[in-house]
Amino acid sequence: MSTPYKLYGIPASLYTAKARSYLRKQKIDFVEYAVSDPHYQKNIIPQLGRMIMPVLEAPNGEIIQDSADIIRYIETVDASLSPSLPKTPLLQAVAHLFELYGGEGLLRPAMHYRWSFDELNLHYLHSEFACLAPPGTDDASYQQIFDFGSGLMRKAAHSFGVNENSAPLIESSYREFLDLFSAHLRLHPYLLGAKPTLGDYAFMGPLYAHLYRDPKPGQLMRQHAPLVARWVERMNAPENNWADHCADQAEFEVDNELPETLNALMHYIATDFLPEISAHINFANNWLAERPDLKSGSNGCDKPSQRFIGNAEFAWRGTKLSTAVLPYRFYLLQNLQDHFDSAPKPDKALIQNVFKACGLADLLTLRVARRVERHNHLEVWG
Repeated sequence: MSTPYKLYGIPASLYTAKARSYLRKQKIDFVEYAVSDPHYQKNIIPQLGRMIMPVLEAPNGEIIQDSADIIRYIETVDASLSPSLPKTPLLQAVAHLFELYGGEGLLRPAMHYRWSFDELNLHYLHSEFACLAPPGTDDASYQQIFDFGSGLMRKAAHSFGVNENSAPLIESSYREFLDLFSAHLRLHPYLLGAKPTLGDYAFMGPLYAHLYRDPKPGQLMRQHAPLVARWVERMNAPENNWADHCADQAEFEVDNELPETLNALMHYIATDFLPEISAHINFANNWLAERPDLKSGSNGCDKPSQRFIGNAEFAWRGTKLSTAVLPYRFYLLQNLQDHFDSAPKPDKALIQNVFKACGLADLLTLRVARRVERHNHLEVWG
């Protein structure tokens, strides 16, 4: 009997949800452990240099941190799996776009709906985060752990643009997203056809871990967008499920004539996310220009584990937001831009035309002056 993979995370973790869904859909044999597990604490944290999730430990002992890297690793070691990228260069570009937006653009509603509704969420979250505490932790000690951890998460929510002024806009924007995604799911079981692809796994992070499981947004999703809730359930199940769609679609993949429901989602991303990522790129380029001697392999910050380099302000849905600039977002954006740069000329023109029609052409050309790489499980400048 083969040795299973080990996945370290917690049920409430956004990025763990992305990796877990992928492993389940690929029928990968794995066992999940909390990050409070003694093996993780003693053997894995020293290799990572920080406490972060998800982490995948391969049967040979190799450590892979980061949900995007986990997917790439699995597909490198087992070419027989259903690929996370679709067949055509255009659809691959769209999948990279949805990976970026799913993991980063949906963070704001995910954090708002988790940390702005204590009357409904707090008791649940207090129970959920218990798996962060070492085994045998007494109630008083756990309360201190929870208060500290939840305090950090509330600060993180603020750094993603969650505040009293933005709350109504976040909620109306998220409802718009639910409506658009629901319209697409009436016709297709997944974003790009009959099988989940990279964008589906990225959407699962916020939509399952926060917005389906937490009480306040979970109620909203089930009442306002039951088709999205059903999609979440499909994404968590290893088997194919045709209860909601015709089984004749089993081999269907969206072609280069994107359905209107997909175009509508891309238009939404242009409105919801392009102003933020554009402001972040501009901030990062100014930040880098002020550090001409910044060494490759460094994050340029006092702590190697620090994930943000400052805050950028931008106009968003009629207000001003200031959000933390995370180089990790550029790491994901590079996947889209590298794919675009390497596409054959006819496909490159098609990608450009489709993205332009949806208001997203800037995502293909707005570049950070230096690449973001991952060395020793940390984001660094190339």
